[in-house]
Amino acid sequence: MVSFSSTDIIIIVTFFAVMVLIGFLPSIRKDDTAESYLLSGRKVGLFLFILTNVSTWYGGILGVGEFTYKFGLLSWFTQGLPYYIFAIVFAFFLAPKIRNASLFTIPDMLEARYGHLIGLLSSVLIFILVSPAPYILMVGSLLQLIFKTDLLTSIIIAALFSSIYLIKGGYKSDLYTDVFQFFIMFAGFIIIVIVSFKDVGDLNFLANNLPPDHLSLTGGASSFYILVWFLIALWTFADPGFHQRCYAAKDSSTAKWGIIISVLLWAVFDFLTTTTGLFSRALIPGLENPVMAFPLYAEKILSSGLKGIFYAALFATILSTSNSFLFLSATTFGRDLVFKQLKNREKADLILFTRIGILISAIVAILLAYTVQSVINLWFVVGSFCIPGIILLIFGAYYEKFKVGYKYAISEIIAAPLLSVIWYFIIDKIENQYLQLVEPMIAGLIAALIIHLAGLIKKERLN
Repeated sequence: MVSFSSTDIIIIVTFFAVMVLIGFLPSIRKDDTAESYLLSGRKVGLFLFILTNVSTWYGGILGVGEFTYKFGLLSWFTQGLPYYIFAIVFAFFLAPKIRNASLFTIPDMLEARYGHLIGLLSSVLIFILVSPAPYILMVGSLLQLIFKTDLLTSIIIAALFSSIYLIKGGYKSDLYTDVFQFFIMFAGFIIIVIVSFKDVGDLNFLANNLPPDHLSLTGGASSFYILVWFLIALWTFADPGFHQRCYAAKDSSTAKWGIIISVLLWAVFDFLTTTTGLFSRALIPGLENPVMAFPLYAEKILSSGLKGIFYAALFATILSTSNSFLFLSATTFGRDLVFKQLKNREKADLILFTRIGILISAIVAILLAYTVQSVINLWFVVGSFCIPGIILLIFGAYYEKFKVGYKYAISEIIAAPLLSVIWYFIIDKIENQYLQLVEPMIAGLIAALIIHLAGLIKKERLN
């Protein structure tokens, strides 16, 4: 049972009020250019780049608590380490090229390199991929827990807090609110870790009260299971948020070093969240719903006021991703699915289309969140279906030696997601125990790799 004092409620309400106020600040200065609205005029400096990059990476904070509660340090080994590795690779080999391309979205680059149809198909995949539905569901669930509202109302309110200021201020509103949320999320988790060591116990307490596997990096998991998580982390290269922030950076050096410094801050925040998850498992074993590990642990050890700050941190961690994904989804809708399909673009209003995209993306997210009501299922399905079709094409778009011909690109972007979808529905009917271990995303990636390799071999023969 979770209860909140009036002080906690005031802190949480104040957090939302300040966030909305900050979100509206960019609209005070009138700037009607599409480049300013979509990418803050491509003038984002290192400080803003880092803070928004770090804060938007942790939207699934309740999932982090659940994973750590169940598996201990395996959470960091699969949800942290591989992303550090791939982010650093991204920083050195992709970030400068993306910034120097001076485009707006991933479909822009894919269309320029592979043709209009590839750009359009990738737009559909990315619109689905960056749906904020999982994050709106998490915010809605927390609002329901605190204010006792019904889930649908809570989800609608969550979508409102993610979108209201974006409509007016665009990407700058996203940036400014992310900076505020960065400091709140760190403050909340620093507080709970300090209280944990002060009032609950030290490292000996954890060692004596955790299952042995919880303090093992591999957690007793199979090598194949760990490999799957490392492959899932390949999502980093296809992350539209990374691409958007690189396009918005003031130069290629900002994009490169912004990501590298972000990795260091991710490591710090991962230490805070993993430590909190381990303490929650040690102090309150046997939770029926581990997804509530962080909230229930806060209920047990934090006093009035501190608990309000920690809940504000949970909201900040989720909303920073929610508003970023919502704006990415809206940009994909407004620019890639509508604006670029028009014959007479000179008279079209790209900003208006993006604002309409914010509303449509929010409505779609509300419907998905309320219909599915499972963050893990939303992540699993969306990622498995969308990532395999575009990830190798993105590398080919920036590196000529990895680029395949048009027919192979079309086959790849259609066949890989299609196989993932088919595999998702037939996997339970497969009798072979080894094939049952192959996740839908892996099946899609295998299909993409086979087609891509065939395209590269054909290209090599022609040369």
